[in-house]
Amino acid sequence: MQVLAAFHHADAPLSLSEIAARAGVDRSTAQRMVHTLRSMGYIRRSGDGRGFVPGIRLLDHTLDYLRLDPLVRRATPVLQELRKEVRERVDLSLFDDLRVVYAVRLQSKRQTFYTTLVGHSVPSFCSSGGWAILSRLPDDRVRDILDRSDRRPFTPHTLTEIPEILDKIAETRANGYALTLNQILLGEIAAGFPVLDANGEPVAAIHVAGSLAEWTPEDFVNRNIPLALEAARAISQY
Repeated sequence: MQVLAAFHHADAPLSLSEIAARAGVDRSTAQRMVHTLRSMGYIRRSGDGRGFVPGIRLLDHTLDYLRLDPLVRRATPVLQELRKEVRERVDLSLFDDLRVVYAVRLQSKRQTFYTTLVGHSVPSFCSSGGWAILSRLPDDRVRDILDRSDRRPFTPHTLTEIPEILDKIAETRANGYALTLNQILLGEIAAGFPVLDANGEPVAAIHVAGSLAEWTPEDFVNRNIPLALEAARAISQY
């Protein structure tokens, strides 16, 4: 698993030496493991033959996760209906401590490569879904997550100071939803809504994202917030 995890955040095929270094094993161990994983279809040679990339068998596990997860199955038809109504990008992200991981992505007319990928993640400290989830956690846990987060900015507007972030989380708690402007992408407005489990714990979030070139914050809130709040309630287990 460490060898497979070596490909996290890689921007190009990895050499055997790079895999060994990222996995924390020696080169001969990496070579044996890569050979085994290649024979099973979990790693393959890159098209130019200069390195290795993940193999197609990994997609089987992604499919297994998504089709067997009850939250994803319950959420998908609700999100499809929400997407028809808001006509903007709609996502479901799952809470994973310092980050939220996209499990469902329904695109709008504006598409970029990364906004189509299931499994892409963004930090909890500066995303609309992250703020929505953090707003339903105890204060001491919120502070712990913020303290451990790598709070480097994505844009010049990304909030990175803990007091500022805590103010936004408090605002989210009061409103019942999070609203972010230019936090992850310049020109993006996004709203996040917590999804709760049967114990009232936040486990996921719905996101609705649009362009500030097409929406004023007031119009975005008035048009999309009521619809997404209803969707989040429908998915949550009370």
